[in-house]
Amino acid sequence: MYWHVAFAWSRSCALELGRNKSLSLGLCGSEEDLSLYGYIIAYPLQECGGIMSALGVDSWWRKTLYITGGALLAAAAYLLHELLVIRKEQELDSEDAIILHQFARPKTGVPSLSPFCLKIETYLRMADLPYQNYFDGKLSPQGKMPWIAYNKEQVCGTEFIIDFLEEKLGVNLNSTLSPQEKAISRAITKMVEEHFYWTIAYCQWVDNVEETQKMLATNGPLSDMLRWILSQVTGSIVKREMYGHGIGRFSKEEVYSLMEKDMRTLATFLGNKKYLMGPELSTVDAAVFGNLAQAMWTLPGTRPEQLIKGEFINLAMYCERIRRKFWPEWFVDVDDLYYDGLSEEPDSPSQLPDLGLYSRSGSFQEQESALSHHDTPSPDSDATGHSLFDSDMDTECSETEHLK
Repeated sequence: MYWHVAFAWSRSCALELGRNKSLSLGLCGSEEDLSLYGYIIAYPLQECGGIMSALGVDSWWRKTLYITGGALLAAAAYLLHELLVIRKEQELDSEDAIILHQFARPKTGVPSLSPFCLKIETYLRMADLPYQNYFDGKLSPQGKMPWIAYNKEQVCGTEFIIDFLEEKLGVNLNSTLSPQEKAISRAITKMVEEHFYWTIAYCQWVDNVEETQKMLATNGPLSDMLRWILSQVTGSIVKREMYGHGIGRFSKEEVYSLMEKDMRTLATFLGNKKYLMGPELSTVDAAVFGNLAQAMWTLPGTRPEQLIKGEFINLAMYCERIRRKFWPEWFVDVDDLYYDGLSEEPDSPSQLPDLGLYSRSGSFQEQESALSHHDTPSPDSDATGHSLFDSDMDTECSETEHLK
């Protein structure tokens, strides 16, 4: 069967592309081109007497349009399903359960590209509070992410979430701190979340947006396009909000200079301590870890990674210490701890499991023993195999007993 293709801008006139070399048409002796609007028509020569006959029977091209429209609607419905429907490992009764709403896990194995989502999930693990993840992408009524639901109460904003959990469940990571130490802890938290955060967001979503785009977890036939749209929209939002904050009015070099000063402040304050406020965990550690982890594991080859794995190596050891203790399922390459200027993306990054329910007391010891098969000294241990990161790892279980 032979086919011809034609262009039709009305039912009474058509232009067969197979028989015409150009789309330029003279109109009334004029040299101006005639613009054509309409449909591309393909029809079988054996079944139609001519072009006009093909256009006269409009049922064929109407069905084509209906099928095309249906396919587009199906694709839109699929994308809407991926964005809005709740994706979780298992359904649990929400009675007396902490439901944590946050963005989907990235493709690279990092728990979250959001410092605040990583902060609150790490806090829940530090406080040994079981919770259920909902990776639904649904924002809180205030337009915030993350947020929690507990017995039909909704709370957003990481500071308010922590206050709510302390009041409802009686946990307190700052119980051993003096009033002066609590004041210092809050000052550090605000420096990190209200200043340092914007420099990291700039590096992620403005200066390094192409690499960040590859980490977004999207599925389906239009996943590449969806990743591009999400990264561009997020980048535009970050630039607008940075300008309103004030830090976005500075040049790239000035933004990175501010970031380096903040990291130097954190590194100086941490010194040789295990955690920021001393030998025991406090709330500020969750906030600082959530932000430093972005520089540590989501920005390969960038200025933040060079600093944290180079000049401020104590911050890298601090992040690794917390990751090992509270994220046993989050695997990273030990060789990636130190920056050597040759950072590359892994050939096959492993995605962090979407744990529907997490309880540190019930899972950490088992997973820790499964990860303890490395008997040979590594870059993070001394000649005797003693860990440089968790020098008092054997006391970690007792550290959380005073929280409740």
